[in-house]
Amino acid sequence: MKLRFADRIEIITEREEVSFDSAPCKMNDVSLSLEICEKGMKVFLTADDTPVKYIRLRWVFDADEKRNEPVRILGDEWERGYGTMEWRGIVTERNMPWVCAVSNGSDSERCVQGRFTECFGVAVRPAGFCMWRYDTKGVTLDIDVRNGGSGVLLNGRILEVCDIRFGEYRDMSAFNALRDYYRSLCSDPIFPSSPLYGSNNWYYAYGSSSHQNILTDAEFVAARCKIQKNAPFMVIDDGWQPNSCDGPWRCGNERFPDMKELADEIKKRGVRPGIWVRYLHDECRETPGVTDDMRLSRDDFYLDPTHPKVRELIIRDTKRFTEEWGYELIKHDFSTFDLFGTWGSQTKGFLAKDGWHFYDKSKTSAEITVELYRTIKEAAGDAIILGCNVIGHLAAGLVEMNRTGDDTSGREWERTRKMGVNTLAFRMLHHKTFYDADADCVGVTGAFPWRINREWLRALSVSGTPLFVSYKPDIYDEKAFSDLEEAFIRAEKQEDELIPLDWMENTCPEKWLLNGKEISFNWIP
Repeated sequence: MKLRFADRIEIITEREEVSFDSAPCKMNDVSLSLEICEKGMKVFLTADDTPVKYIRLRWVFDADEKRNEPVRILGDEWERGYGTMEWRGIVTERNMPWVCAVSNGSDSERCVQGRFTECFGVAVRPAGFCMWRYDTKGVTLDIDVRNGGSGVLLNGRILEVCDIRFGEYRDMSAFNALRDYYRSLCSDPIFPSSPLYGSNNWYYAYGSSSHQNILTDAEFVAARCKIQKNAPFMVIDDGWQPNSCDGPWRCGNERFPDMKELADEIKKRGVRPGIWVRYLHDECRETPGVTDDMRLSRDDFYLDPTHPKVRELIIRDTKRFTEEWGYELIKHDFSTFDLFGTWGSQTKGFLAKDGWHFYDKSKTSAEITVELYRTIKEAAGDAIILGCNVIGHLAAGLVEMNRTGDDTSGREWERTRKMGVNTLAFRMLHHKTFYDADADCVGVTGAFPWRINREWLRALSVSGTPLFVSYKPDIYDEKAFSDLEEAFIRAEKQEDELIPLDWMENTCPEKWLLNGKEISFNWIP
């Protein structure tokens, strides 16, 4: 389907809902216009004092646009994947965040003649949360321009809501079509200057760690990467700060007495230091200077990033990590949950529930989210930003790496199989188009056999994406050591290309194309 003006437009405010057959649209002080430009179609919205909540655009297929053949449909997720990304048939009520793709045939068949994939989506960093629905009669785009759970107050400002992009791809696989399409959605991605890989302590420690434990981990990864030129990372996850999974972020706890010294010691071992943080969580209420108006009206356990003093706090914490302590990577976590009070897996519609607003009511939730990411990135300077539970479509261009799926596990193989493999296959589309896509860690604890965990290590190591390992120090396994050394050699360069083949039939693909050659993985113990 070629991009064209919508056949029906709806504007929903806190006062009324009005439909239009064409743009420009005007209802009292609210105006909406559409402008077809070089690459897509931009949506503009303005209002004086009317709180605007949603915009809906509907395209009705004509005879040439309607697909009269069997097709499968793929949508994206709001933030990270939860093991449920999949190609499905037409499901009229299915809400698909950011992007919707429609394709015939199967990528399991190597012949691509006659294949046709069309894509519907929006360019990165829109000012609204955008969600698609596809049915037999047409395609619908719903746009959430609320401020939290209330209508946004634009006060006469002209808001560029989004840049709609359609795409058509013939005689190529659905994967290659979508990869090209995602590349067209982001003109300014940022990537690490060298491939990222190394160790993260979470999937064996789960928050129980210490200064010495981290140095042991750093020495372990240095020993496995002793011939590498590109130094690995040691990322300190949750557990270093005084309160578990909570602020403040001013110092370490009794097990981490000096965070600067720890960063220096990690560097002495030929490893680069990284640190985890959850900026907006202040349930313990121990962050100095925080007043009630700096907290979210939805839930006062969380700080409101639209308050100027919260922004200053985030900047100070970030500069402390990088400029004072010397950490070279910041993994910031939980921002989607802390902003909206839900996980992407828990909602079938938009993230925010009705009835609350941010401190600054004049900006949309999407604008606020982008500003948060930009604040962190600018304060971090040259440090690498790893997003975790960030919204990928809003973080593109503001993070070098994104944890694109829910947690894998060092305790349950089934969780790693479900979350990790599904994420690797379906979010590979974001890799080197939006950022470096991180499908999460290999947790090595001895809780399940190495022969099956090794498959996950092998997949990550040849995927061309970041590889991070959590290795429990008291496990001595020469075979695992050898496998890890081999994996790190490939991860240091990340020159391989891995493409899922049976992903249109299997949420946990077994057949893949590695550098042009078909291989398979066994995910079932």
